[in-house]
Amino acid sequence: MIVTTTEKIPGYKTKEALGVVKGNAVLSRNVGVDIAAGLKTLVGGEIKGYKELLTRSRELAMERMISEAEELNADAIVNMRFATSQIMSGAAEMLAYGTAVKLEKE
Repeated sequence: MIVTTTEKIPGYKTKEALGVVKGNAVLSRNVGVDIAAGLKTLVGGEIKGYKELLTRSRELAMERMISEAEELNADAIVNMRFATSQIMSGAAEMLAYGTAVKLEKE
């Protein structure tokens, strides 16, 4: 599955737009990561626990978006974007979305 943030894919033209596809993931922080992050703010630097949580959230959201596109027999997803929102204190949603398309070689 080709996934791109652009509206066109070099060497291909869009034969058909199949519609918007999306995938989301809602993950929560844990106390261990929060304590480590609090200590890290005292000395500065990267907070790896949060980075890993966000990376996993993006991966899950993308996997789910791609699965939805595969159900439509799409060849690609164009104009792919991420969005986030806080669901509750300590939990956030990561949303991946784009347009599923059928392609043909130019």
